[in-house]
Amino acid sequence: MRTMFDTIAPRYDLVNRLMTFGIDRRWRRMAVRALSVAPGSVVVDLACGTGDLCCDLERAGIQPVGVDSSLGMLTHFRSVSPLVQGDGLALGLRDSSVDGAISGFALRNFVALEPVFQELSRVLRPGGRIALLDVSVPKNFVLRETHGFYFNKVVPQLGALLSDRDAYGYLPKSVAYLPPADRILDMLDDAGFGSIRHRLLSGGITQLITATRRVIPR
Repeated sequence: MRTMFDTIAPRYDLVNRLMTFGIDRRWRRMAVRALSVAPGSVVVDLACGTGDLCCDLERAGIQPVGVDSSLGMLTHFRSVSPLVQGDGLALGLRDSSVDGAISGFALRNFVALEPVFQELSRVLRPGGRIALLDVSVPKNFVLRETHGFYFNKVVPQLGALLSDRDAYGYLPKSVAYLPPADRILDMLDDAGFGSIRHRLLSGGITQLITATRRVIPR
């Protein structure tokens, strides 16, 4: 996985913009707003990539800390935020040391989400917020079939043309690795989060999950 992201890092932003027609920028801004933390808050960006979300956080007056396991992505990082090379199982941060956590299209790349949510719970202070953005499958039949064709047929071809065929062939397949939304919400509840909200964006092709670290354990 790390090697794959190292490979696509140089054109990662370009391919993202083209394959989403630029809508990914709006999704990230929505995630930052939904995070609902005060200006000056310290927020960890899990699997920060080249820094899109970190830049959005900075513009909102929030202090990001970017974490990614891919050195290639960190080499192409576009934000001035501090960086940590690490992953969701070992963020390299102290207990209760940050006010929030955010991620953009990272969840489906983890083998298991329970330990990732436990690690986020560990580094967040009580009352801290999370906003997790990822792909989804539309419920509407027509939109689901149309998006499925685009995602499974067009996106890999675009990736092959501009970046790496294997990596963008993996992208559509990775949706299958993402648990159903209700299972993800249960995992967050078990990890110590409450006020959990799940939203579908852009007709259901993207999902946004927000939650608050409980002050008092159940």
